[in-house]
Amino acid sequence: MAKVELKQPIVDEIAGVVEGAQAVVLVNYSGLTVDQDTAFRKEMRESGIVYKVYKNTMMHRAFAGTEFEKLAEHLNGTNALAVSKDDATAPARVIAKYAKQFNKLEMIAGVIEGNYNDANGMKALSEIPSRDVLLGRLFGSMQSPIANLARVLNQIAEKDGEAAPAEETATAAE
Repeated sequence: MAKVELKQPIVDEIAGVVEGAQAVVLVNYSGLTVDQDTAFRKEMRESGIVYKVYKNTMMHRAFAGTEFEKLAEHLNGTNALAVSKDDATAPARVIAKYAKQFNKLEMIAGVIEGNYNDANGMKALSEIPSRDVLLGRLFGSMQSPIANLARVLNQIAEKDGEAAPAEETATAAE
């Protein structure tokens, strides 16, 4: 069997991992200690992100002809892929969080919902809160006027309730 045929399953695996992904981020993990890498991988798993290390040549072949092809220009050195199929900003957020703690970890580039972003673009995307947080803020802002109206109506009802007994005692005294 030729070497290319032996490597094809790995290329197919990479293509399968990135297929349908909302976010694919290229990470340089060079210089991380085992403990740091273990903590980083654990956080990635908990966030629903697939984080794997592949050979650059395999990633290059898997990206060829896809929307991730632009990432191939950054495939030099020690790289890993962080892929999320659910939350487009999750990989960028987790990587940025750990990059602050571990100077050696760096976000190189990524493709978010079909749009290529360099390191600066990925840093900006990492500051966007998750979908759940944004929905919570939206519902909170929608609920706020209703809650304020309910409080005002409650205060008016309490005020009218206090005024009625005072009037009854005044008419009873006459």
